[in-house]
Amino acid sequence: MRYTILTLFPALIRPWTEESILQRAIERGLISVDVRDIRDYAEGKHRVVDDTPYGGGAGMVMRVDVVVRAIEAALPADEVILLSPAGKPFNQRMAEELARKDHLVLIAGRYEGIDARIERFITREVSIGDYVLMGGEVAALAILEATARLIPGVIKEARSHQQDSFSTGLLDYPHYTRPPEFRGLRVPEILISGHHAKIAEWRRKQALRRTQKRRPELLEVAELTPQDLAWLDEFDAGPE
Repeated sequence: MRYTILTLFPALIRPWTEESILQRAIERGLISVDVRDIRDYAEGKHRVVDDTPYGGGAGMVMRVDVVVRAIEAALPADEVILLSPAGKPFNQRMAEELARKDHLVLIAGRYEGIDARIERFITREVSIGDYVLMGGEVAALAILEATARLIPGVIKEARSHQQDSFSTGLLDYPHYTRPPEFRGLRVPEILISGHHAKIAEWRRKQALRRTQKRRPELLEVAELTPQDLAWLDEFDAGPE
């Protein structure tokens, strides 16, 4: 997978790719991350990338001609994605879809946004939540991490991401490790029983219970079995 990230602040992005799992994935050739400074595509001595908005108003707007030159220099690409609070909400299903692509171009805007004519040059607009950031860099990194971890070989244990929250349509079940007891809090006995079938059943029930209590709207679209529905009927309003 290739990623090209277009930003006015490359120094915000590059350190993220130089640590941990992303760094190892790049070193092994599983992904590549090309971080490009949008200012490099501006003309003139001062490399101006923004201007005042037509019609007046506060703030500055990024110039469409500069950004389009940056996009076209990165093509061909499977997707050209503008990170914007006005975009379609990013979720696990979209991450899985994008992870099957070969080349993503991610555009991190700044200021009041980018000239609306940019919409003719992108394939989709994506938001990571109903709030406004100072720029699209955090959103670009979120998409980078969420998709890169799904690429075969990036995560050592292939089953790991298959069991994550949202991958099954439910929140993840609770996890425990040593010590078996901490300040009176014990690991559930079932997890140290060695009974794998019972453990799998417990984990599924816990995922259902957590989802019902914390994100019940997810149950409306999750793929539930008749047994899942029976368990949901058994749960009460008590603690998880």
